[in-house]
Amino acid sequence: MQKPIYKRVVLKISGEALAGNKGFGIDQDTLNSIADQIKEIHDLNVEIAIVVGGGNIWRGRDYKEMDRATADYMGMLATVINALALQDALENREVQTRVQTAIEMREIAEPYIRLKAIRHLEKGRVVIFAAGTGNPFFSTDTAAALRAAEIDAEVILLAKKVDGVYDSDPVINPTAQKFTSLDYIDVLNKSLGVMDSTATSLCMDNKIPIIVFGINTPGNIKKVIMGENIGTTVKGS
Repeated sequence: MQKPIYKRVVLKISGEALAGNKGFGIDQDTLNSIADQIKEIHDLNVEIAIVVGGGNIWRGRDYKEMDRATADYMGMLATVINALALQDALENREVQTRVQTAIEMREIAEPYIRLKAIRHLEKGRVVIFAAGTGNPFFSTDTAAALRAAEIDAEVILLAKKVDGVYDSDPVINPTAQKFTSLDYIDVLNKSLGVMDSTATSLCMDNKIPIIVFGINTPGNIKKVIMGENIGTTVKGS
C-alpha cells in the first residue's frame, strides 16, 4: 500500500474556501467536505496542523477608514470563529482536535504554546492555529509560514478556491497559464500572489516548500499527501 510522502504538514485554509459558493460566512457542505478530507489523511497517520483565514467573515483591508491595527485584530477574531467551526466538524468525525490561539481566549481555546502543539501532533491530534500571529500587519499566510517553521513541518499545503498559481487571474482571463512549479524568487519578483512577500520570504529562508491546490475537489488533500502532482509547487532551485 502506498504511503504518504509527508509525515507532518501545515494545511492553510483560506476563509474564502470555507464560504464555498456563498461568498460569505461558512457553507456547511463545504465545511463537511473539508473535514472529510482532513479525516482521510488523519487516518493515514499524517500529523496535521491547520491555519485558518478569516476573509469569509471580515476583510480589514476593505475598510480603508478604519485603523489598520483595529481592523487586523477584528480579522484575527474572525479566524477563531472559523477554527471553532472546523474543530466541531472534525470532532463530529471522531478526530481529536485542539484549537490554539495567538490571542488568549482560555474559555474556548488553548493559548499557543509551541511544545504543547508539537506534543498534540505526536499524540495524533489535529491542531488548529487561530488568530494569526497575534500581531496586526501580518497575514494568516505569514502565520502559516511561521507555525510551519516552529513545528518543523515538512510542507505547507495552501488550500484555495483556485487550483494552482496562474500567470494572471483565471477568473478574469480564461487563457491564463497555470504553473506546475515555481521558485520562491519567481513568486516574489513576479508578484504572483501565492502568499504575501513576508510569508514567501519566511518559507524561502527556512526551505519550506509550498503546494498550492484547489480545496473544492474532494480528495485533493489526500492526492497532495500521496505525492500526486496537482496544483503548483513552490520551492527553491
